[in-house]
Amino acid sequence: MSGNIHCFVSEKNDLLPRWREAFPQAFACGLDVKVSPGDTPSLVWLRLDAGVPVAATLAAARQRHPEVPIVVLSDQPDDEDALNCFAAGARGYCNTHAVPELLRRVADVVLQGGLWIGESLMQRLLQGTARIPVPAPVGAPPDWAALLTEREREVALAVAEGASNKEVARRLGITERTVKAHTGAIFEKLGVRDRLQLSLVVHGRQRH
Repeated sequence: MSGNIHCFVSEKNDLLPRWREAFPQAFACGLDVKVSPGDTPSLVWLRLDAGVPVAATLAAARQRHPEVPIVVLSDQPDDEDALNCFAAGARGYCNTHAVPELLRRVADVVLQGGLWIGESLMQRLLQGTARIPVPAPVGAPPDWAALLTEREREVALAVAEGASNKEVARRLGITERTVKAHTGAIFEKLGVRDRLQLSLVVHGRQRH
């Protein structure tokens, strides 16, 4: 994460303490401020204001920061609001007051080209992919299960069904920390970036 520049865009043009804790070198700016080429951020965090149209706000942010991925921060996260944000081009969506550790995880996923989707919406999407035949992502391993240990296969199947880490832990009788460790290993072995891609690999191959 070192070397990446984080820009937090909000109406108040300020930095919350937890944002600064997550990214000590972050800076704040308003939607009406265009940064100089030398200060182009690696990632823009856009705090939504209540009552302001999502599409218009994102369009304004894109005009100021073209080609830079945008993560939307919402004071009151909502699945429908999140869908609107992704439809408008956002690469991530999370709570404005997320803890620094989570913010860093969001940044890591988005800067690697992935999408960060809230847990509630992610479960809805994963449950949807579990019910319909979909092709696996290009480059997906032809036999994903053969690349995993027995326990990793169990975790992968549960995650692909839309289960949260807590639900997987309860189902398999392991800790959430162990689930996270297995999930990280699964992502690396299968070459996927997030839970949605994992679901596509699992269900795409199962249906063939």
